[in-house]
Amino acid sequence: MPEPMIEFREVSKRYGDRTAVDRLNLSVDRGGITVFVGPSGCGKTTSLRMVNRMVTPTEGTVLLDGRDVGDGPAPALRRSLGYVMQSAGLLPHRTVADNIATVPRLNGVSRQESRARALELLELVGLPADAASRWPAQLSGGQQQRVGVARALAADPPVLLMDEPFSAVDPLVRHDLQRELLGLQRELGKTILFVTHDIDEAVMLGDRIAVFAQGGRLAQYATPEALLREPADDFVASFIGRDRGFRHLGFFPDAGLETERGESVTAARLEAARPAEWAVVTDDGGHPLGWADPARPGVLVTGGSLHREGDSLRTALDAALSSPSGRGVVVDAAGRLVGTVAPEAVLAAARAASPALAGESPGEA
Repeated sequence: MPEPMIEFREVSKRYGDRTAVDRLNLSVDRGGITVFVGPSGCGKTTSLRMVNRMVTPTEGTVLLDGRDVGDGPAPALRRSLGYVMQSAGLLPHRTVADNIATVPRLNGVSRQESRARALELLELVGLPADAASRWPAQLSGGQQQRVGVARALAADPPVLLMDEPFSAVDPLVRHDLQRELLGLQRELGKTILFVTHDIDEAVMLGDRIAVFAQGGRLAQYATPEALLREPADDFVASFIGRDRGFRHLGFFPDAGLETERGESVTAARLEAARPAEWAVVTDDGGHPLGWADPARPGVLVTGGSLHREGDSLRTALDAALSSPSGRGVVVDAAGRLVGTVAPEAVLAAARAASPALAGESPGEA
């Protein structure tokens, strides 16, 4: 087996009488996303910060690519790693381009090369080139986090340390950032160590998940599917929650999901429409805007999420359960209406995909 990129060997951290991390033994695979998750104060962030020596272990050894991180100067170690924090941590008196170029400049890269790299990374994280000359205060929270990711990638480090990077943005932006991170990982293949307190985020992002308990104890380390299927103890089961069966649907694609076209109406015709049952309202390009309620003619009813073809059965069920009509709206890759789906159809597809789900419903353990 290949040597792990990061390894914790009997690592403990104590602050006086308080144990923050308790004899941690854990190996982080190369080229994957490993997520540390758990309640506040369980040692997950402390463990991550021991990798770049922002925190020094009381006992034990942390290895990076087979070498003790305690060997050599800490500044050189930190410049060799990407680091993204919760609030982006951008320097307010520097432009976006200069923020991204910080580590390359410290490593002796010329200003011209550093700026070219910054522009390249802006495109990679989905920001326009003209953002390079803006100040951090001129950016939204989501844009600032994208710049933070770009800065962490600027020196092309093999490892990214991400400490609750998306927790300070609103849920819709957070979901976009999560999807973009997965896209970046598919393209770049970095080793990512990601800290979160959100089990949904951990399941969405992680190739492997380490669940920490109070007192800095590693309660379970497993793939997301194994974690959801077989929690190691009562604490893990409680932390994951009773709806882990619902989360398990995230591992099944929507192949075979039966959708119905049903009735739809354009927004321009909504006022005159008299649908016999709930109908999807679209713009002229076929993109859903909401629903027409037969009991309230002319009223656009909004709410609920969309399911994009090719996504998991979990997003399909979420769309169906959150819809005011009781049916989820299904769209294609361009966001145009494909049809609608009932919760029963999603569960039928889930049972067909996995006999183990037969007789279960979301929320069952």
